[in-house]
Formats: sequence, C-alpha cells, structure tokens
Amino acid sequence: MAATSTLELTPVTPHIGATVSGVDLSQPLPDGLVADLRAAWLDHQVLFFRDQDIDLEQHREFARNFGELYTHPTIPGPDGYPEALAIRTTAETRKAAGEGWHTDVSADAEPPSASILRLVEVPPCGGDTLFCSMYAAYDALSDHWKRFIDPLDARHSTAARHGGEFGLNIAEHPENVHPVVRTHPETGRKALFVNQGFTMSIEGMSKAESRATLDFLFAHCEHPAFQVRFQWQPNSMAMWDNRAVMHNAVYDYHPHTRRGYRFTVKGDRPVR
Repeated sequence: MAATSTLELTPVTPHIGATVSGVDLSQPLPDGLVADLRAAWLDHQVLFFRDQDIDLEQHREFARNFGELYTHPTIPGPDGYPEALAIRTTAETRKAAGEGWHTDVSADAEPPSASILRLVEVPPCGGDTLFCSMYAAYDALSDHWKRFIDPLDARHSTAARHGGEFGLNIAEHPENVHPVVRTHPETGRKALFVNQGFTMSIEGMSKAESRATLDFLFAHCEHPAFQVRFQWQPNSMAMWDNRAVMHNAVYDYHPHTRRGYRFTVKGDRPVR
C-alpha cells in the first residue's frame, strides 16, 4: 500500500486497478491531492472509490479537476447537467448501457480521456464491471504481431454499430480512422486501440483479413490476466483512462435495477 498525504492506494492487480481511500469527494480537493489522484490514475488506469455520498454537482466538480467535460452525442443529460450520462437498467431493459467490451465513444475524432461513473443503486448481486488494460494486452503480444499491427489504422463508427438501436446515421455521426496501436499522450506507453463496440474494419485489408485480425485482437484482450473486476456497492465510483482501458458492464442481474451517472472528460485525437 502506498500513501501520499491523505491519499491511500491499494493495487487490485499487478496490471490494472487500485482502490482509493482517504479521500472525501464531497469536499473541494486541494491541488496537490488532485495531482496525486491524476498520477495514480495514469499509473493504475482505473481508480475505485467507496462510500462517496455526493450529489450531481459534487460529482461534476470532481470530474472538472481532470479537464473540460464531454457531452454524449446521443444521450442527453438531466436539466442543468448536460454532461451527465444517466446509467439506468430496470426490469424492462433489454440491453444494458455499457454491455459488451468497448472503449467509450471511440468513433469520435477525439475520444474522451476519462470516464467517471458513480452508482447509487445496485442489484443485490451481479452487475460487476470488467476493465481491461490495453497496455498489458499490447505488451503481451509477440514482436511479430507488434510489427504487423503497429502501422495499421482501423475505422470506428457509432452509426454503423449502433445506428439501429439509436436511429443514428453516418452523416450526423461521422466515422473516424484511428491507429490500431496508439501512444498515450501523457505516459508515452503503447496501447491497443480497437474494441468490439465501435471498431468496424482495418484500413487497406480485405473484409476477411480485417475480420480475422480484429477477431484475434478482440479475443486476445479478453484474457483474464489483463483484467480487473469491480463489484459495485451503493455510492461506489470508478474512474478509468479511456485511452488505455476497455470495459464491459456485465448484464447478469435482470430484473433488478442498477442506476447512477457518469461524467466524461474530453480527450484528444489518437496518434501512433
């Protein structure tokens, strides 16, 4: 366990995830503590907080410590909080928000950097979220695979993947091409940047070649050694680095309710 000022960090796995204690997010945070949290977030990729009984305003102010906030392109927030993405699953829900492996809105030209989710109601059991370190997934590839994929680009699309569900079209939600392997702008580390939620194809390949390559990478990233699993409790919060992490909200708790809000921080265009 490491400690800096009041901040205490307990790593959950060697590759990804740390539990934070000694921090009260209902209060304004001093600059030094924000800097410590940012350093811990960059190092561990996902930070987990417990017992944070805060309102939407306090949640938003915490998120603003890490950059300008992002407004989701398809799901409006509640009155006064356009940046807040409501997460709500009930007995009537057929597909839960965040279900399946994905990187948040990777089809944007500048995908978000940080996602900060707090749940206020959780099912009696189930409803965990899995997180995958895309650093660890890339590092575990052979040198042959790294040489093969390092120069590749992939097409990401919100409309092509989710258009039927949300009534989207490509004209309003353009596709974007990003490197298959991106270099993190703050850590300088390489991470895989493909995901089942938004990545459609690899540029310059036949459909069969693209499908085979993506299927291998998707399956590779699902290895448990690259992952951490978070068991939610009421007033728990998770903050993950969207530039180096995929996640999967497991929908195994029907017909129970799971609800909360997520604030997201703007990012930058992925570069090789």
